[in-house]
Order: sequence, then structure tokens, then C-alpha cells
Amino acid sequence: MKIEQIYTGCLAQGAYYIESNGEAAIVDPLREVQQYVDMAARNNAKIKYIFETHFHADFVSGHVDLAKLTGAPIVYGPTKMNTGFEALIGTDGQEFKLGDIKIRLVHTPGHTMESSCFVVTDELGADKAIFTGDTLFIGDVGRPDLAQHVIADLTQEKLAGHLFDSLRNKIMPLQDDLIVYPAHGAGSACGKNMSKETSDILGNQKATNYALNPKLTKEEFIKEILTGLTPPPSYFPKNVLMNIQGYDSINEVMQRGSQSLTADNFEMVANETHALILDIRNAEDFAKGFIPNSINIGLKGSFAVWAGTLIPDIKQEILLVAEPGTEKEAITRLARVGYDHTIGFLEGGFESWKKAGKEIDTIPTVTVEQFAAIEEKDPSILILDVRKKSEFQSEHIINAINAPLDYVNESMLLVDKSKTYYVHCAGGYRSMVFASILKARGYENLIDVAGGFSAIKNSGKFKVTDYVCPTTLL
Repeated sequence: MKIEQIYTGCLAQGAYYIESNGEAAIVDPLREVQQYVDMAARNNAKIKYIFETHFHADFVSGHVDLAKLTGAPIVYGPTKMNTGFEALIGTDGQEFKLGDIKIRLVHTPGHTMESSCFVVTDELGADKAIFTGDTLFIGDVGRPDLAQHVIADLTQEKLAGHLFDSLRNKIMPLQDDLIVYPAHGAGSACGKNMSKETSDILGNQKATNYALNPKLTKEEFIKEILTGLTPPPSYFPKNVLMNIQGYDSINEVMQRGSQSLTADNFEMVANETHALILDIRNAEDFAKGFIPNSINIGLKGSFAVWAGTLIPDIKQEILLVAEPGTEKEAITRLARVGYDHTIGFLEGGFESWKKAGKEIDTIPTVTVEQFAAIEEKDPSILILDVRKKSEFQSEHIINAINAPLDYVNESMLLVDKSKTYYVHCAGGYRSMVFASILKARGYENLIDVAGGFSAIKNSGKFKVTDYVCPTTLL
């Protein structure tokens, strides 16, 4: 028996390859599925099953394309949802034979109503591993407020109650040496405070995971699990619907997006469509020069998650400005969260735009030392901290204003166009995203602080609040 975790850091997502005696199964595949087909081929195995732990919200699964490529059935736990593709709707306790091993479906409603875990039983009949999807993470459990955005009569309280029952009746009775393989780790918005670890033994989770505390009553559990939740990113419900209804082939998406456009053609397409110009270069390069009205979301950060959070329309047409050679990676990562309508990229990157003599814009930036000198001279300057609410509450510059990038439309209301603001995040990535969005909307007086709060605190030149350990990372 072979189990391999395929972890994608930018989404904090774990897909899994399971193999026994020439047969393989994939759990929660990503959108670009050829990697799984190639993996099976290298091992002389045939993909027999595609197991989906639930209808995912934070990414578009590759289940539809993988089924078309391999003929393997897509397996879900109990659900009444009508899918836009053929699916095998399993039952609680149903077993699936894979080579010399078995995989048992365990229905665990709570994160969503169809949420299910899959227990692997080895050749000798011993349970060895459990794929928990978003039911159980390392150090956390799946948030129970997502399915209510898709199914009207559900509430987060009802879902939390189901999750309590699932954990107590289905998960906690399992043996302690079972290896837990979740769908996500730290950085995902599917849980409040996940560990950076991507697997653990169940016994350790029983001892350390707050949600598995046997002393918690159901009422206490519901209160605990709902405390600290913030609204989920707006693309989540849209990804759920794509995962239920189906989507365009990843090959079609890649072909559509891989149109190389000269500076003149890029400008013409931008003017003739409602396309968003998305500049994916790093923040420092973007600040020095960019196409007017473009926004910056750097490819080297949590690119797909921020694109999904900040671009309201999942069908938005997108034109890319990228470092040459990174365009396909960007198109792929956008498609992972359902943004399938990239329609081209600037040939030769931003340098070709400059060489063509086109108009450019800039965003002023100051170092922490310059920022400190300005603040010392005028302590009344306006400081915008665009980190998450939980980060701000943990520690911040005294008198700073929290304007989270996550909710940029609401945060904009805190900004007076006639006044100058110094903007920072944790390290510089998000503050440039924030500044670029507001710049595109006519806010001309934002100055980015390079290095962010990390550099600000390390400088020792600013008064900051006492550190408070965060109870949530949302």
C-alpha cells in the first residue's frame, strides 16, 4: 500500500494518491489533473476511484476532468444534490476495494451536509489512515458556516451541532494510531486556527485539538466553534456551485488565457472589453511603474486566494501583466479558484509597455526609517494597517486604523481622498494590493511602507500595543 500527500502551499490544500496492487485512488484532486494520471502511469497503476470529501468551497476540484480522462467514478458521501456530471453517491459505511486494501466511507456532516471521511484498511484488515477533508484539521475543525450560503434552510448553529455529533460519534471512537490526513493546513480560510502540520495521529488530536475535548458539551462546542468566525471570501459559494455543476476543461481555460498580446493589442483589448488588468509582479517592481488602473496581486504570495477574495465576479475577464514565463502558472492558479476567463497577457511583460512609450503610473513608497522620521516630526499622521482584524488585535501601532484588505470595499469607507495615509501590512504584499485597488478607484494619497509591521516592530521606533496571542487567524 502506498499513500502520498500532494500539498499545494498557496492554497494550503492537500490532495492524496492511494495505491495498492496496480490500482489507485485520488482524494480531493486539484484542477490540473494530468499530474495524477502521470503518477499512476509511472507506477503502472490504473486510477479506479476519485474520492471527494465534500463539495469544496475554497478551490475548484479536478474531479470532472479526471473522471473524463480515466473513466474512474467520482464518489461522494450521502447527498441529495443533483450534480452536473455522473457521480457515485455512497452510503455511510460503504467499502470500496482498491487492489488488496479497502477504503470505507464515513459520513460526517457538519462542515457541509455531505462531508465524509475515508478510512483506509490495509491488506491485513487493520485501519491505517483517515482522509478527513474539512471535517477534522490538525489543531482545528472545518468552519460550519459555509453550506448555509448554498442551502437556505441551514444555519451555522445547525451545522455546528451536526459537526459535534460527527466528531463524537464517528471520529473520536476510532483508534488512536490512525494517521489523520486533512484537506487543508495553516493559511486556509476553511478553519479558524489550523496547524502548519499537514498530518498527525488521531490520538494526538484527541489530546490537543480543542474541538475534540470530551468535556465540551454540545452547547459549549457550538459556541466555541462559532466564536471568531468572519464572513468567508465571496468566491466560496461560487466555487461550491462549480464543483456541483461542473466547469470548462482546464485545457480550454489554459488555451483561452494563453493569448500573447503586444502592447498595442493589449491596450486595444483593455479598452474594448471590461477586462481587469491584473499585474502579478512583486510589490516593489509594481510600485515603480504600472499600467494605469491595473491592480497588483503578486504571484509569489497567496495569489489565488487573494484574487478570489478581491475580484467580485468569478466570470470577470482578466488581462495579465507578468514577468515573462510566469503567465501559465498564473492562469492555472486563477483557474484553481474558478477564475476561468483570463483572455490574454502582455507580451514581454511591463518592459514592453514602457518601451512602447505608453502611460505609466506609480505608488510612492517609504522605508521604515523614513516612516519613523515622518512620524516623529508629526505624530498625528494617518496610518492604515490593512492586516486581518485578528492580526491587528494581536499587536499594532498605537493610533493606527485597521482597514483589512479582506474587506476592501468596507475599508475604503475609512479613507478620506483628500488626506494622506501611510499603509502597511505584515510584510509588504497586502499593503501594495490595497494601495493599487484604491489607486485604481481614484485615491491618490496612499504611501506604502516597505517591509510592513515586521520591519516596523523590529525598528523599535514606534509605540506598539502589548502582544495578545490570537485565538483565530481569520
